[in-house]
Amino acid sequence: MKAQNQQESGSVLTFAAIIPARYASTRFAGKPLVNIGGKTMIQRVYEQVSKALKDVYVATDDQRIYDEVVSFGGKVIMTSDQHRSGTDRCFEALTKLPEKFDVVVNVQGDEPFIQPEQIEELKKCFDDEKTEIATLVKIITEKDGEIVLFNPNVPKVVIDNQNNALYFSRSPIPYYRGSEQTEWLSQHVYYKHIGIYAYRSEVLSQITALPQSKLEIAESLEQLRWLENGFRIKVGFTTVETVGIDTPEDLEKAKALLL
Repeated sequence: MKAQNQQESGSVLTFAAIIPARYASTRFAGKPLVNIGGKTMIQRVYEQVSKALKDVYVATDDQRIYDEVVSFGGKVIMTSDQHRSGTDRCFEALTKLPEKFDVVVNVQGDEPFIQPEQIEELKKCFDDEKTEIATLVKIITEKDGEIVLFNPNVPKVVIDNQNNALYFSRSPIPYYRGSEQTEWLSQHVYYKHIGIYAYRSEVLSQITALPQSKLEIAESLEQLRWLENGFRIKVGFTTVETVGIDTPEDLEKAKALLL
């Protein structure tokens, strides 16, 4: 297990993962503590991330989640209950870490099936010294179909020739002019955004100080704030399908995966 990357200049980057977890979810209160096959969801996320990184911390605003992480031997940091996003919670936790790290990996607390290779792919993005922020995408296949491509709850992303994100949208982008929508997936490669991020520590400090942007408000996607302010988001690629848990119905589907 390695938590370091070698930069071209010879310096070595250090990585830490922070898992923001709050109890008061609007759609599914208390979900970090739900039982999935004998373990709480937050424990499963923690254990999966720990397969790729040595330094893993949960950032929470709830004593129940704090106590649960302590009970299974995890590292946890108490944060404010006023944060509007996981990114903001990650930054507060970063300021409270016992060590300094070059890069912070933000793993959502409702991704109990995240795979170590996805985190390794994020880390590889920082082999490029110009990378400020990194995230992952997955190709939307014809098997996924229009139900994914046109689903506004599935953000899409377009990238440039250097694998930097150009734009994120809840709409299918690009609009493939001159072709029936049923043919778009056979005409062009479309990418689904996977909501895991890594940031250089100094960049995390900067982006959390930014006010909400017009594009962010329009699409309800915070990463547009970063792009709109000139930050570069490097894209890594994964073939692994994520299984996020936003509702009780998602939980039942997740439990079925363990059978």
